[in-house]
Amino acid sequence: MTKPMWVVAGAVLVLMGLVWTLQGFDVIEGSAMSGSTTWAIVGPVVVLIGAGLAWVGLRGRQR
Repeated sequence: MTKPMWVVAGAVLVLMGLVWTLQGFDVIEGSAMSGSTTWAIVGPVVVLIGAGLAWVGLRGRQR
């Protein structure tokens, strides 16, 4: 994957993780995921993975 794709993929994962976290903590209601402890745990993990991917894409290759 090229560098911009790493950043885009990371940003998408961060946004998904944020939504899942907010649903898990019942901030966003109206879903089967709302108020579920599973999504309150999975969401922040996905945010960290996405941030890591974006960081790799932004950092680039150092020589």
